[in-house]
Amino acid sequence: MQASPFRSTLRSLCTAVLVGLPVVSWAASDAAMRDALEAARQQQWQQVDERAIEGHILNGYVEYHRLRGQLPNVSSSQIQRFIDQHADSPLSEWMRGQAIAKYGHAGRFGDLLAVADGEPAGTARQCYYYTALLDREPQQAREAGLALWRVGSSQPDACNTLFSRLRSDGTINATAIWERKMLAWQAGEERLSSYLGGLLSGQWQTARETVESVSNNSRALTSAPACLGPECAATSAFYKAAMQRYTRENTPAAFSAWQEIGPRLSLAAADRQPIEEELAFYALVRDVPGTLSWVDSVLPSLESERVLELRVRRALAERQWTEVMHWITEMPASQQERSRWQYWLARANHQLGNHDAAEARYRQAATDRSFYGFAAAERLNQPYQLNLERNHFDEASRELTAQLPAVQRTEALLRIGEEGLANSEWLHAVRNGTPQQARALADYAAHQQWHARLVQTTIAAEMWDALDWRFPPAYHDSFMHWGRLTGVDPFLLMAITRRESAYNPVALSPAGARGLMQLMPGTASQVSRQLGLNDPGPYGVLDPELNIRLGSTYLRDKIERYQGNRLAAAAAYNAGPGRVDQWLGSGVESFDLFVESIPFRETRDYVQAVLSYRVIFESLANGGNSDGVSLLSENEKAVHYDRALLVRR
Repeated sequence: MQASPFRSTLRSLCTAVLVGLPVVSWAASDAAMRDALEAARQQQWQQVDERAIEGHILNGYVEYHRLRGQLPNVSSSQIQRFIDQHADSPLSEWMRGQAIAKYGHAGRFGDLLAVADGEPAGTARQCYYYTALLDREPQQAREAGLALWRVGSSQPDACNTLFSRLRSDGTINATAIWERKMLAWQAGEERLSSYLGGLLSGQWQTARETVESVSNNSRALTSAPACLGPECAATSAFYKAAMQRYTRENTPAAFSAWQEIGPRLSLAAADRQPIEEELAFYALVRDVPGTLSWVDSVLPSLESERVLELRVRRALAERQWTEVMHWITEMPASQQERSRWQYWLARANHQLGNHDAAEARYRQAATDRSFYGFAAAERLNQPYQLNLERNHFDEASRELTAQLPAVQRTEALLRIGEEGLANSEWLHAVRNGTPQQARALADYAAHQQWHARLVQTTIAAEMWDALDWRFPPAYHDSFMHWGRLTGVDPFLLMAITRRESAYNPVALSPAGARGLMQLMPGTASQVSRQLGLNDPGPYGVLDPELNIRLGSTYLRDKIERYQGNRLAAAAAYNAGPGRVDQWLGSGVESFDLFVESIPFRETRDYVQAVLSYRVIFESLANGGNSDGVSLLSENEKAVHYDRALLVRR
């Protein structure tokens, strides 16, 4: 097997150090490189001072933009030389992607295949790639092209040639056109659906008219023909799309319609299954009266993890412990064996008096480092299974890591303000290194206090047990300080920050939340006024110290709202106190049932993650020892999760 670029570079550096050879130093000015890179992006080559950046470790970035600007009028051999030269950098894959796009657009398919190394990322590049492959590997190209065709949205213009050729050779036939029309209709892409309908012959007229009728009035579905299109070729795709639309629009009416039309339709099991899976899912989500017995009758045939989960949660909500056990055991083994479901099997067995079975299930759940694993361990009165991996690196190994070109490029990019490119360089090295090399990089990131990059390193290399790196003591003094002043558990603050931003101080969510603790601008403004501070504005809130201060105060207010209950406060931090107040109206008698009763998956997962992260942070602060650490306080575990938890105002 060929050695990785990372390994070869590390071996060379080790040799250099051992024999006393000099390691290259980069004498060119970072300022000149910053200016050159900006000019290169704009293709303003007269502004690039070639002599000033000669020999700079980031010179490949300037050359990348030079070649990119010359494509497609560059030979594939020249592109391949660049790819080979920069194999240890993301520049290689970026150049490959650029070449595929530019060669494909120019119709230079031989050059495209010369630089491609398999299916590229991105729909447009895939379309170019399979167009190029049609003459060389026709069967593979046709199958891939058909998969690219079968989507309910418009595809890039890059796909036009591929689709045209597949229509000409019959791969995309009238049935495939109809199937895509139904996907577009189902997705609400009316223009695409109409365009595709225009490609069909008069034999499909009744099918098109039926779609029009049901579009205007979903109830017309019950009177739609049982056979549509030539030899009923339109039937299955129509009913799958129509039922999905109807189910999401009006689940009770869709259920009634399916009860009427389902028995008379000659649909294959593979076509019937997605209709009934979607209907069962929404019937449970929306708690549609009169549907539960039907859901139970079809559920074993649906092979649906999400519907089985909902069915178990329904049984838990109704405290039907026999049903809980039944539906968990109907789950596929990969789902059933998760600590969450082993915990609930244990709870159900315990409620039914099967104490030996309950203990066995708790023991299985307790092997997992998770919310339910920790809850199971507490039920058994045994220590948590942290499965903590320890790694040891010395200064000599760090010095070698520091000399790696990928590390030097990362640091040079950081010096010139290219944070995004630095992260790409770093993570490329992590993903392409061996597990030991990735750990050396993680150790280096930890010593540089690159907290956010360190967390991303553990994710990219799947170092799930390297808890010291996954949960580093980032901003430790600030959390301890503001935790003490606000009276908030500092480990809870750390856990929320780790979940919210993974220590990225400039994190910005799609909803507009900002900074380490992901504060909405309105929340930051409100809490600032409460503290007698000036409104920090959208950029001031990114200051780590201020963000932690405001977030700590906001969380303190939520904890006080729920009489010190951190579980309810964490849920409110994610979903808002109004929703949590509403959920408490259901009156749940235990913390675990309350967590399962949270209707939003995002908030359920959030609460579980935050509470388990809090355990990990406190245990790491104790040197990895979880003695005396608990998931929740005794009161938080014993209290009823109902409106009495709310402070009277």
